[in-house]
Amino acid sequence: MDRKQETRKTVVIFAFIVLLVPVCLAVTPALGQIYCVSTSRDDVADGRSEKMAWRTITQAAKVERLELERKGSITQYGITWTFDKPAQVGQFVNGDYYVVGAVTITAIDPKPLVGTEVPESELDDRDKYNAKNGKYVRNGSMLNPPAQQRIAYDSGIRNWFRRELLAVPPIRMKPGDSLVSTISLKFGEKNSFPYHGSGLVRGEHDNSPVKTAAVLTCMTEPQLADAFRPAFCDKENNVYLARSLRRELLYSLPKPANTPKLETWVRVFQRPWVNTGFFGFEQAMENMPHYGQWVGQAQSMAGLMLMLDFTPEEKEPLLINVVQVGIDYWGAVRNGHPGWQGWGGHGSGRKFPIVLAGILLGDEQMASPTKTFPKVEFGEDNQTMFGKCWTGADVVFAGHSGISSNTGEPPRPKWGPYEHLPPSEWTKDNFTSECYRRANTCSSWVGQVLVMRMMRAEKQWNHDAFFAYVDRWMSEDDAEHRHEIAKYFTNRVLQDDATWGHQSNAWEPFVKTMWQTYGNNLPPALLGGQDVRKEEK
Repeated sequence: MDRKQETRKTVVIFAFIVLLVPVCLAVTPALGQIYCVSTSRDDVADGRSEKMAWRTITQAAKVERLELERKGSITQYGITWTFDKPAQVGQFVNGDYYVVGAVTITAIDPKPLVGTEVPESELDDRDKYNAKNGKYVRNGSMLNPPAQQRIAYDSGIRNWFRRELLAVPPIRMKPGDSLVSTISLKFGEKNSFPYHGSGLVRGEHDNSPVKTAAVLTCMTEPQLADAFRPAFCDKENNVYLARSLRRELLYSLPKPANTPKLETWVRVFQRPWVNTGFFGFEQAMENMPHYGQWVGQAQSMAGLMLMLDFTPEEKEPLLINVVQVGIDYWGAVRNGHPGWQGWGGHGSGRKFPIVLAGILLGDEQMASPTKTFPKVEFGEDNQTMFGKCWTGADVVFAGHSGISSNTGEPPRPKWGPYEHLPPSEWTKDNFTSECYRRANTCSSWVGQVLVMRMMRAEKQWNHDAFFAYVDRWMSEDDAEHRHEIAKYFTNRVLQDDATWGHQSNAWEPFVKTMWQTYGNNLPPALLGGQDVRKEEK
């Protein structure tokens, strides 16, 4: 399915929901107060429904459960699952599939290849290193992937490959199960993705050998028409509903002239962001941006586009897709994932969709992930801290690896805090941190901060240094500072014409335009016309 088809499919699904939900609510006499349902053994997460008293939806919601067609197989993103017998099949609000009741997957296409089934001509050096004794894997699947850096999709995955977690047909699924299936890149095949990451091949640099991924979920019963897919790492199989989204917290600001095409960003967030590893080693190359810098930048772009005056129908597919990404990352965190630490540009962009989804869904724990789980790692927080800077600022970049949220210490001291020192005292490793500060991290954070500020969500984010640091990045004239550094170190990033490495760069012109317009002039708060920050004091 090409990008235009994926976009049209999402729009059609949304249009159907818009027509269906009001009718069903009109005929439902009983209204209750819930925000999330569960298909696991634990019907609803303890105590959470009481926290959602502001959102009313139907308790007699079964009238909205569609009568599902029985199918012997289903296909998504080039992956086909075949069942032992026809099963009831439905789709979540984002288009991902589910089956109702226990089912056995008898075949997957493309066929999972194991051991000698992988041709010699398809092996790369990473296969030979990872899969000793010939335990090679292509087009792998995982049933209920753990929220850990342990992955079995392809034996070319660096660091995290664990062959014992591979699931091959027949695969028996019961309600509450999630199956992630993949297609591997063939040797020499180039991937295609609409934002920073096309034309990459397996076996080179940090590239993943995984081309695409899709998620199949097993549920106890047909789902509501506006149900999000449960996070594929979520043992409780929690289901959020799109009607609970607080769309009133999204602005309709005038689109600037350099606004990008909306359909591009719908596609960037359309497919599952399967990302329980790190460094991009396991990320499906046609599902999400590969390098963390572009993951963070994608969040900046999508978050700001949700604040523009697109029609609700135009905006909805992007909103649904971004929230689904947040649900998936939250599912990983709440099931024990250590997080995505600061390591150059690799750890950016994972916290933002969790906070955004939590705020919009009214889930207080999701909206404040580092309050709920104080030791989880996020690059933006690891790499920013308050402290005196040699430039005179009161907030600093904490280094290539920064400060661990788990230990409170630099995990790699040579790449820890350094801006308290003048450049004349920097080591080579300190200058490495400076290069990553300029080229691969801060510019991707600008839109994230602006969106969080528009939503008055600093308290939920729970790391004030991140906001203060981006203010410094966008306001501090660094020309003299660059010239001072250049007395001791040589790098392209310091030159006057390398504007992409200068402070005030937001990489994408659209993001910079939005910052110039609203960074110091936020639009009025949308929650009852009052500033949430004033209410919280």
